[in-house]
Amino acid sequence: MIALRFCLLLGLAATLRAAAPAPKTIVFFGDSLTAGYGLDAPEREAFPALIQQRIAAAHLPYRVVNAGVSGETTAGGLRRIDWVLRQPVDVFVLALGGNDGLRGIDPAVTRANLQAIIDHVRAKAPAAPIVLAGMQMPASMGERFTTRFRSLFPDLAEKNHLTLVPFLLEGVGAVPALNQADMIHPNAAGHRLLADNVWRVLEPLLR
Repeated sequence: MIALRFCLLLGLAATLRAAAPAPKTIVFFGDSLTAGYGLDAPEREAFPALIQQRIAAAHLPYRVVNAGVSGETTAGGLRRIDWVLRQPVDVFVLALGGNDGLRGIDPAVTRANLQAIIDHVRAKAPAAPIVLAGMQMPASMGERFTTRFRSLFPDLAEKNHLTLVPFLLEGVGAVPALNQADMIHPNAAGHRLLADNVWRVLEPLLR
């Protein structure tokens, strides 16, 4: 009788495992901010990893894929987007553009590249929500440039019905205690605030 009960319990456990749905995939597609450049343990400290921890704590059926590449521009992202989209995508977080701005690339070019990336995602995964992370440039780059650059993100979000993170580095940019020595890349404490900024708009999409 004990052996029979044990077998039944094993069978029930196997059935429950088989019935559990596979986790959905959130792709974070970005540059060094996404990759966690300069962190001691980016696999634990970068903001996408922190988002994964919050997902696990909330018992939500999602897994995070970090597709961040340090130094990536929107042109580079456009070149590799089809490769990234070979995997299933249920939510897509687009966090590119910062390196374009720092290199002084025409915001019209950045806008066109981001639009093309959005189009690729929509063609491959039409049901996947897209989250766009807004970026800003320092005032030293000139008012006209910084205004054009800053506005392209909300414009793209409105045009394409995307969920917008108004400014990925909100509360972090230009704060020495939250950045590495280069004052460009956040430290571990800064990444915790980046995770807050993203989670605020991402969590409702996962519920």
